[in-house]
Amino acid sequence: MAPIPTPPAEPEDSPDSYVGMEASGAERRARERGWSSVRSLPPGAIITMEYRVGRLNFEVDGGRVIRCWKG
Repeated sequence: MAPIPTPPAEPEDSPDSYVGMEASGAERRARERGWSSVRSLPPGAIITMEYRVGRLNFEVDGGRVIRCWKG
């Protein structure tokens, strides 16, 4: 039987620190801090709920991050 893969470590970064930032600046900062995937979504977007290690999600309204979460 094959060993269970170990997921890569996520950056030690607080999603709350992105709330209020301008969206493009927040995305740039997230990539600089090591997030492998950054997803910007409009408020109320329908998304899949699978958790992906290394992904940071931004809910963006009026060009500003209003919510941010991992996965």
